[in-house]
Amino acid sequence: MNESVSESVAGRARLVKGPGLLLVWLYGVMSVGAVSRSVYQIATEYDRAPLAYTLSAVAAVVYAFITYTLVRGGETARRAALVCCAAELVGVLVVGTWTVIEPSAFPDATVWSAFGKGYLFIPVLLPVTGVVWLRKAGRRG
Repeated sequence: MNESVSESVAGRARLVKGPGLLLVWLYGVMSVGAVSRSVYQIATEYDRAPLAYTLSAVAAVVYAFITYTLVRGGETARRAALVCCAAELVGVLVVGTWTVIEPSAFPDATVWSAFGKGYLFIPVLLPVTGVVWLRKAGRRG
């Protein structure tokens, strides 16, 4: 078997087992939710809250990319997912703080508003969990 193929299969097995499988599932669900929400809002009411709807679309892209990299597996994908989880956490903290301090800037909620309150705070917990899991998986590999 090709060495890079076996490395990718081993990397995938390492990332998508145990808690990693739950992480993939949650990122997948958040991807579907954020994509469908942002597509609908941008298509039907973009003028009402363009910043909020654009930020929801950005969150959707981030969730989809992290889901893809987790499923893809391998060291390069793990590193890309780790960087994206860290960037996602920064985004959630910035947008969450912004929506709490200046709610008038957001006439409608984003996925990351109030640190993901509308999504049971999963948007703030998910990247923290992702960073921990991906760092642990990197040390094992």
